[in-house]
Amino acid sequence: MNFRISTKYRSNSKELMDDFSLEGEELREALDKIASINQLLGGNNVTLDGVKQLLRNVSPNETITIVDVGCGNGDLLRTLAQYAEQAGLLFELIGIDANRFTVNHAQLLSTDYKNISFRCEDIFDAAFQEVKADLFLCTLTLHHFKNEEIEYLLPLFYRNSRLGIVINDLHRSGLAYRLFQLLCFVFRLNTMSREDGLISILRGFTREELICYSNQMNFNKWSISWRWAFRYQWIISKL
Repeated sequence: MNFRISTKYRSNSKELMDDFSLEGEELREALDKIASINQLLGGNNVTLDGVKQLLRNVSPNETITIVDVGCGNGDLLRTLAQYAEQAGLLFELIGIDANRFTVNHAQLLSTDYKNISFRCEDIFDAAFQEVKADLFLCTLTLHHFKNEEIEYLLPLFYRNSRLGIVINDLHRSGLAYRLFQLLCFVFRLNTMSREDGLISILRGFTREELICYSNQMNFNKWSISWRWAFRYQWIISKL
């Protein structure tokens, strides 16, 4: 048996969740488990911190429109809504996902939040090019795309944002892969969560790759920070 894991290059393997027609209890369980683990490991805080940085010089009286690309079960949007309420801020929060079952599940979990709405939409469709927002967020979403797709999407997010982009995604490393295998055992993750999670790590990024994207796309102001648990916080500012 070969126990060595190569993380030199990004994997092109497909995840089960990349099938937008997927639905059912296994998907629902996977979405909720991902959200709960993300909460436990502080993943949402990585994105929230980035949002706070980009809003540092914005008037608290402004209504801020935030689009969460690949919103999953909407957990991040609910975290942002709670933060806005506590901080006395005005957020209009929009979750976008290409899977109708996922969007329906997110809507069901978010009925108590009047400032959260959802759209079932493929971000490669022409209609998405017209979506404007103050901030675009990608939390554990960017790694689902191939390099050429990222090179298309990021300039689009940048053009259509007023303040910038916050990306929170995985650091590709052998240690992260092995630790996730342990986490799968501890939390008894289902097959979809386990297999997709391991592929996600192999589709993640190195700091050098994110720097290369930043330079290639001529972003003027950006920062990349390593965060626990094996995340990169990539903030692209237009301020």
